[in-house]
Amino acid sequence: MTKDYDTISATPFGSYLGAEISGINVSDCSDEQIADLKTAFVEHGVVVIRDQTLSPDQHVEFAQRIGDINVNRFFKASDENEQIAEVRKEPHQKKNIGAVWHTDHSYDQKPALGSILYAKELPPIGGDTLFNSMHAAWDALSDGLKLTLSTLRAEHSSRHVFGRLTAEATPDLEGRILNAEEATQDATHPVVIRHPQSGKEILYVNPQFTVGIEGWNKDESDALLGFLYQHSLKPEFSCRLRWAPGTIAMWDNRATWHCALNDYQGHRRLLHRITLEGVELEAAVA
Repeated sequence: MTKDYDTISATPFGSYLGAEISGINVSDCSDEQIADLKTAFVEHGVVVIRDQTLSPDQHVEFAQRIGDINVNRFFKASDENEQIAEVRKEPHQKKNIGAVWHTDHSYDQKPALGSILYAKELPPIGGDTLFNSMHAAWDALSDGLKLTLSTLRAEHSSRHVFGRLTAEATPDLEGRILNAEEATQDATHPVVIRHPQSGKEILYVNPQFTVGIEGWNKDESDALLGFLYQHSLKPEFSCRLRWAPGTIAMWDNRATWHCALNDYQGHRRLLHRITLEGVELEAAVA
């Protein structure tokens, strides 16, 4: 059911997250529309705005109205604006970027608030992005497991994803993923966080960047994390974004996972991404 805010409307396309926004042109919008968009962003986790035409400078200006920009260390920057990262796959390349379920920048001490992704070139079919609600995943756990998880912290790292060993093992990503020597980030965050805006409890681990439970051995960590990942990927917690030219998607990095499908071999896909600065995350239970 469509929800009307003062200046925009949001129509959900998933049970727990995801809404298409109407009534806004992001290259020329009011402060009131930005405020409503921020509210919808927190409420829906993923917001999608169709049929937009943005220059790189307009993309940056729009992002700056949402939050401060975090320039990604590892993605190739757009030649048009260094604050924009390319999410690109050429027809001859096999690997895409973002194929593993993840939460952006969880390896940082202050993980990203979210990202604003703008579709530039798309394959004729495929290339969708999946999102999962980590509040819904948390809420569906038993009270007993919630009690255990609320006492734990998890370790996150960039080293095994963007470091030199991985770069050498995946030459297909050369020129798209850069600066392997800078992949030195390690961070520890609560397994269950309190969302800074909504106050909801969020399960904050992810398959790509979480490397273990603090104080647990590898076998114990792998068993618990494996269960949490399997649980969190239940279809009922998900929504699916089908891109079209001119689509903008914004996702709440604190509350969601995402995964880019690699089902368009032989075609080019190019999106422009701006990442937004976040804050240090607090445990849901002190």
